[in-house]
Amino acid sequence: MFRRRLKIKALSVGLQLKLRPAKILALGFAIVILFGAILLSLPVASKNGESVGFLNALFTATSATCVTGLVVVDTYNQYSLFGQIVIMLLIQIGGLGFMTMATLIFLILGKRITLRERLVMQEALNQLTLAGVVKLTRYILFTTLIFEGVGAFLLSLRFVRIYGLSRGIFAGIFHAVSAFNNAGFDVIGDFKNLAPFVEDPLVNIVIMTLIVFGGLGFSVIYDLFTKRKFHKLCLHSKVILTTTGLLLVIGFLLIYALEYSNPKTLGRLSPMGKILAAAFQSVTTRTAGFNTISQPDMSLAAKYFTILLMFIGASPGSTGGGVKTSTFALVLMMLYSVITSKEDVEIYKRRIPWDNVFKACVIMVIALLLVITVSFLLTLTEEADFITILFETVSAFGTVGLSLGLTPHLSDAGKILIILTMFSGRVGPLTIALALASKKKTAPLKHPEERILVG
Repeated sequence: MFRRRLKIKALSVGLQLKLRPAKILALGFAIVILFGAILLSLPVASKNGESVGFLNALFTATSATCVTGLVVVDTYNQYSLFGQIVIMLLIQIGGLGFMTMATLIFLILGKRITLRERLVMQEALNQLTLAGVVKLTRYILFTTLIFEGVGAFLLSLRFVRIYGLSRGIFAGIFHAVSAFNNAGFDVIGDFKNLAPFVEDPLVNIVIMTLIVFGGLGFSVIYDLFTKRKFHKLCLHSKVILTTTGLLLVIGFLLIYALEYSNPKTLGRLSPMGKILAAAFQSVTTRTAGFNTISQPDMSLAAKYFTILLMFIGASPGSTGGGVKTSTFALVLMMLYSVITSKEDVEIYKRRIPWDNVFKACVIMVIALLLVITVSFLLTLTEEADFITILFETVSAFGTVGLSLGLTPHLSDAGKILIILTMFSGRVGPLTIALALASKKKTAPLKHPEERILVG
């Protein structure tokens, strides 16, 4: 008996050593999604007492865990309170990362965090070194509690007046969790999302604040609140804050200009309502997925610009997806360096290592290939125009959740494609590639060098 236990333990240890952090991370998310799908497929999870079906449950569980917000059925009308709580928990686990939640359990139980677990945490939090990952995890949990708690309280003040005490408090908690984790799920009902509150300053400002801070990345929030002055921040924080600020301002100005006279979006609103709605649209494209204006009724130019913002997404180590703001910034600065014949990529008087720039380019290329491939396949499986399909694909990859109305009408094949895209977008295209890649045991053979013509 002792030998058998020893053999099983040795096999378990060997399996852990064989799995790299990228594989553990991808597998962990897959297990959480599968468990969530099983719970959501139970009859008790539906208001009518009938199972929503495993594929629909899998889609919802993937969308919640990958903090996307795309839904094939209305969350409030279809799912019972049990189902809605499951979705909220999946959003929380997916937004913070399953390793963060596991670390919380370890800390409560007093369990020591091993080197293997620290390596996975480093991969999950997108940190450069192992130093301080446990401390950062504690800070993440504390920050999340503060932001979601304050957000839930403020939102409840509005929702209780509209929906009553119990539903209003739950709606406040649900939307605070969904907003801070950039999920985009709502419990308003009838696929309305936050459209009824398009001109409500309290709801708009609270939701936008939660989205922005949730999408900055926890290391940036920590750096911002400890150093407080921009010139004292680390380079990563400066790049993230600068890129995020520019994208938010440019997004607001363009949406405001493009949709100002559109009677189906901003045109019907008051002057203050136009400002709130344009600002909200700019913020929500940062992988949040909430909407206060009709996405299908936007102009073609506004839809296309929204696609670009969704593709960029949030920041590394945050609750959002996309290629990330820092990746976008590095690629742009690399292009600038090449055009101006500079030998190095420089940002804020700091030289960026070329392996860092190369990684950003790889992520961008993999992301583009994924979006191109999935959108092409969806043209074969779905009956919709190309801009609608591209919008849906990028929304899934960026874990945004905005839709032009295609999601509820997806075929089974289309649902599977979007599920895989959401999973890839949340875990990260490079992490997926590393997880699928075979580990080389010998040094690679170097062949003779020769140039090819480009451009």
